[in-house]
Amino acid sequence: MPLIDIIAGARPNFMKIAPIIRALEQRRADGGGLEYRLVHTGQHYDRRMSGDFFEQLGIPAPDINLEVGSGTQAEQTAAIMTRYERLLLEHPAALCLVVGDVTSTMACAIAAQKLGVRVAHVEGGIRSGDWGMPEEINRMVTDAITNWFFTTSVHANANLRAAGVGEERIFFVGNTMIDTLLANLDRLRPPPCWDDLGLRPGEYFVLTLHRPANVDADGAFARMLRAVAEHTRGQPVVFPVHPRTARTLERLDAVPETLHLIEPQPYLEFNHLVRHARAVITDSGGITEETTVLGVPCLTLRDTTERPETVEIGTNLLVGTDPERLGPALARLFDGRWPRGEIPERWDGRAGERIVAHLERLLGTD
Repeated sequence: MPLIDIIAGARPNFMKIAPIIRALEQRRADGGGLEYRLVHTGQHYDRRMSGDFFEQLGIPAPDINLEVGSGTQAEQTAAIMTRYERLLLEHPAALCLVVGDVTSTMACAIAAQKLGVRVAHVEGGIRSGDWGMPEEINRMVTDAITNWFFTTSVHANANLRAAGVGEERIFFVGNTMIDTLLANLDRLRPPPCWDDLGLRPGEYFVLTLHRPANVDADGAFARMLRAVAEHTRGQPVVFPVHPRTARTLERLDAVPETLHLIEPQPYLEFNHLVRHARAVITDSGGITEETTVLGVPCLTLRDTTERPETVEIGTNLLVGTDPERLGPALARLFDGRWPRGEIPERWDGRAGERIVAHLERLLGTD
C-alpha cells in the first residue's frame, strides 16, 4: 500500500490534518488502500501550542517526532530538512502531504522533492503579496515544487493558474480547518476565564496578536493595545498571549485594564470564546476563516490578507496596522453597520473526504 507522510509542525497545522486523518481512517475501515505516517516536526513544542490539540481533536500520537524545537527561521528549516531527509532515506514514503504555510511545510516539501518523493499541498495557492511575511515565502517556495494542489478557494485556483499550474494538478476541495470547526461545534466549552471574568455572550472581545510587525516593537505594540482598549468602549477584551507576544509584553510598563491576558487556549476553549464574542480583533489568517463561518465580526490588523474571500463575502474587515484606523472600524460595529457575511463555496465540512478520494485516485488505489 502507498505510504503517505502527513506533516504537522505548528498549531495551525493540527486543525487542518485532523479531517484528513479521520477520512483516511474511515476509508481504511471500509477497505481503502492508503497508509499514512504522521510526522510531527516539533516546530511548536509548547504543550498548549501542540499537545492539547492532538488530544482534543482526536489526532493519533505522531508516528515520528523530529523534535526540532526552537530556533531562527533558518535554523528550524535546516533542522527539519536534515531530520526529515534522514527519515525518508531510512523509511521511504510515496507522498509527502504538507498543509498550510509554516516552516515545516516548506522544509519537508524541499527534502521530499529532492529525494524524488511527490508533494501534495493542502491549502496551496493562497497569496497575500506581502514578502515581509515569512509565511508568504513558505507558500511560494512550497507551491513552486508541489505536484498536486488541494485548494480552499477560487482565489487560490486563480493564483495557481496565473503561475502556470495545469488544471490537472489543481483540486478545489474546500477548507479542512472548517471541517474541524464544524465537527466540533457541539463540543466547544468555556475556558476557566469565562466565569473568572464574568463573560457573557456578545459582551466581550477576543484579541490575538503575534505577527512581528505588530508585536516586536514596544512602542507600536503599546499604541495598538491602547487603541484596542479605547475603542472597545469599556467591554472586556480577552487576550490569549502567544509566546512571541509575551516577550514584548514583559517589556511594557502597563497594559490597559480592560485587556485580560490569559494563556494560549486549547482548541475547544478558544473557539468557544470566538463563537460568543461580540467581535474578534486579530492579525491571524486562520481565525478570519473561522469567524466567517461562525458569523462573528472580525477586524484584521494587517495590510494584506491571503484569504480575500473572508473580506469579500465573509465577516472580516482588513483594518491595517495603523492604530488610528481601529476606531472608525469599531464604530461601524457598535453602530450596527457590520456585514452579515456568507460562507465561501465548499466550506461545508467535507474537504477531508474530497482530499482522500483524490489521493486514492492519484496514487492508484481507488
